[in-house]
Amino acid sequence: MLTPGLVSVSFRPLAGEEIIRLAKEAGLAAVEWGGDVHVPAGDTARAKEIRKATEEAGLTVAAYGSYYKLGTHDDPEEAFRQALSGAVALGAPVVRIWAGTTPSAAITEEERAALTAEARLAADAAAAHGLTVAFECHRHTLTDDWRSSLRLLKEIGKDNVKMYWQPNEDLTFEQNLQALTALLPQVVNLHVFHWPRPDVRLPLREGADRWKEYLRIAASDGKDRCCLLEFMPDDDPATLPTEAAQLRKLLHEAQEG
Repeated sequence: MLTPGLVSVSFRPLAGEEIIRLAKEAGLAAVEWGGDVHVPAGDTARAKEIRKATEEAGLTVAAYGSYYKLGTHDDPEEAFRQALSGAVALGAPVVRIWAGTTPSAAITEEERAALTAEARLAADAAAAHGLTVAFECHRHTLTDDWRSSLRLLKEIGKDNVKMYWQPNEDLTFEQNLQALTALLPQVVNLHVFHWPRPDVRLPLREGADRWKEYLRIAASDGKDRCCLLEFMPDDDPATLPTEAAQLRKLLHEAQEG
């Protein structure tokens, strides 16, 4: 089943409790909590507060969106331990990380091997708590291309390492369809937005035709995934009910066939 939700970083200036209220009122069912503002890495007390508030509102914690980036830490094990502690206290089933900061087409084989080894350590640490590690399909990282993403997962070789999926603004609609289809067996959640270009955010309704196809593919194997609104076109919380209604409509159509 595809579940509608929200990424908390969509509203960084708001308190977590306000985001919970907005998500519930908009008819959403899940929240991915961000590790930069709302649930800082290592702040387990705040993570427990947010978990309790989320659950009491009848919402699900979809994931912990950490800002752990492979290849950027002097002490990777300690840095990931901090991120993991927040995810565990939050009760998140998934901790999202970044596959470095270098585009897949520009990385050397030596650099790639180092990131892969670091990812294995993160996967093992997460597995000890029953958590999945997932990479975002983010531009300018090792997972900016579906072929590179699948190669990375294969080379890591851990069953608890998966992918998110989101449209890549640098690709055509057809190329994005190809990427989602290829990655689908590894995809745990989706980030939902309509950005025709990196600097242009439009309402989801203007990308409805594209998202009908994306979500049809996402629903095709019957697996449970969260489809999480990421950023409003105008960053205004007042826009959330409209965007959430459009998402719910698209999910209904995708799952009703």
